[in-house]
Amino acid sequence: MTTTQAAPAAAPTAGPRKFLRRKGDQGGQGDSPRLSPVWAFVAWLATLAFFAPVAWMVLTSFHQESDAATNPPSLLAPFTLDQYELLLGRDITPYLLNSAMASVISTLLVLALSIPAAYALSIKPVEKWTDVMFFFLSTKFLPVIAALLPVYLIVKDAGMLDNVWTLIVLYTAMNLPIAVWMMRSFLAEVPKEILEAAEVDGAGLPTVLLRIVGPVAMPGIAATALICFIFSWNEFLFAVNLTATNASTAPVFLVGFITNEGLFLARLCAAATLVSLPVLIAGWAAQDKLVRGLSLGAVK
Repeated sequence: MTTTQAAPAAAPTAGPRKFLRRKGDQGGQGDSPRLSPVWAFVAWLATLAFFAPVAWMVLTSFHQESDAATNPPSLLAPFTLDQYELLLGRDITPYLLNSAMASVISTLLVLALSIPAAYALSIKPVEKWTDVMFFFLSTKFLPVIAALLPVYLIVKDAGMLDNVWTLIVLYTAMNLPIAVWMMRSFLAEVPKEILEAAEVDGAGLPTVLLRIVGPVAMPGIAATALICFIFSWNEFLFAVNLTATNASTAPVFLVGFITNEGLFLARLCAAATLVSLPVLIAGWAAQDKLVRGLSLGAVK
């Protein structure tokens, strides 16, 4: 009986290994790729570059207007809370509540409509589903400013100007195509075997969506909800043109610091910091599900 000696394994190429190493090469367990220190340093530099304007905004919010208006800005000037005291004296609460109401309710409506639509386009595809997906995408081709005048006339004739429910309807329509596209890619990753087993057990469509599809696709749902919430929270064009006093949102409140008398930079930075906090808190709370949801389908 003769034994054949195994051929030596081919040496790995030097190109990719120069920049991408595996944990096993360093004596660790697993084989997940790890960036080299050079690329990790570059990633940190890019992160700091994106974070620098936010840090500058927060620091400026704790300065007096005279210090914030210097060129270059005096970031080491004495800190004060005067801008926040003046800001809270202008009663920002109604604007934040209007933004929260419009963003949260529109996001819930988008999820309630996009999940069944994505289910019909991915798990149980309808006939010519690609045409349906293109139709959803085509609704985003038109610039929002081009639709502003017709929307304004329709809202005016309906007597819905300066009404937060008008913003809810518009934000729902604005975010629905994006949500359908995102949810379809997420639901396409749901194992078909689980759905077939549920159907064999006699589960109806509501049960399948709530008790099977929902938990499995929760990271994707969280990512879609957060993105829709951010888009609604930051929307400005409809809010500034369709509201006046009762339904004005937080972005409209920020414009009040740009007046004919000048730009109140420190106070504007303080207001922008407060307006950004809800989005930052929501993103931090859902960061795990957000990363998992946005990476679904990226690696087979």
